[in-house]
Amino acid sequence: MDISIIIVNYRGWKALDDCLVSIEAINSNTLSFEVIIVDNFSNDGQFSVFKQKYSGFTFIENSGNNGFSNGCNFGASMAQGNHFLFLNPDTKLTLEALEVLLQTAISHPEIGILSCLQINENNVFYKQNNLFPALGRFFGISRSFFRKWNKTKLEKRFNTATDLFYPDWVTGAVVFISRNWFDKIKGWNEDYWLYFEDVDLCKKVSDSGGKVAVTKKATIFHQHGGASRLNVKTKALTKTEVIISKHVYISNQFPPAIQLYLHSALLIGVLIEKTLLSLISVFLFFIPKLKVNPLMLKNLTVYYFNVLQNQTWISPRAMNYLKTKV
Repeated sequence: MDISIIIVNYRGWKALDDCLVSIEAINSNTLSFEVIIVDNFSNDGQFSVFKQKYSGFTFIENSGNNGFSNGCNFGASMAQGNHFLFLNPDTKLTLEALEVLLQTAISHPEIGILSCLQINENNVFYKQNNLFPALGRFFGISRSFFRKWNKTKLEKRFNTATDLFYPDWVTGAVVFISRNWFDKIKGWNEDYWLYFEDVDLCKKVSDSGGKVAVTKKATIFHQHGGASRLNVKTKALTKTEVIISKHVYISNQFPPAIQLYLHSALLIGVLIEKTLLSLISVFLFFIPKLKVNPLMLKNLTVYYFNVLQNQTWISPRAMNYLKTKV
């Protein structure tokens, strides 16, 4: 088996349906692939419907909503391919993209993680000039200043005439990796429940001497956010997990002295911001966007109390946290 396509789903059935239709239309004599869908226990009656509708694909039901990293690792443990393509359910795949990813990975064994161009429903290409978080560019203002100060250097790095360019990390929506590289870096880090697991994965490849690359010879449709932010409550949860995952990344990737500074700055900054926005939302209750802030403040307060109580920054939803409670 050349490629195992692994898709993690949680109640994103409409997007998943479009994705699987695109894959079902692929007919190739040059490569072999399988499709594995890991459903993170959507528990809404759709799992059996999709399993019957797409009987040629493998459907696995997870024990719970155990996060993206766990779902990816679970799917990989069942995979037979020499290469893995981790794909978001809100994407659409083509034979051309699949062939380019495989051929490029084989031709460039130094590439540990490969992705391709991504385009949304408005025909706008996603920017993929991603840099690893660092002390001088961890927060938004300092990151903007860094990019402006190094504009010429960054443009030269990413606006290359070659078919490949090399960001520090690529989004988890499209991650192509060989089985050898996946085993070498021990897969996805299950300290993360959602977000920043893709940055961490690429960092592990980089630290192991591999390259992270994007090929411009293939493009995949990606409806960003189409499978995660379904309502205000879900939006608050996912936005909270962005903050939590930043804390997890700090713990995993920075030395202790820098960790203390970044954790403190992030905690104080986000609590002040969400408190102020929550107060504003009381008076401007008719603005729907503001409703997410009180929910986030509540979520973050519970999380930070848990950090003090359990002495860990790992999200209580993450599998590596849950394993310590068994």
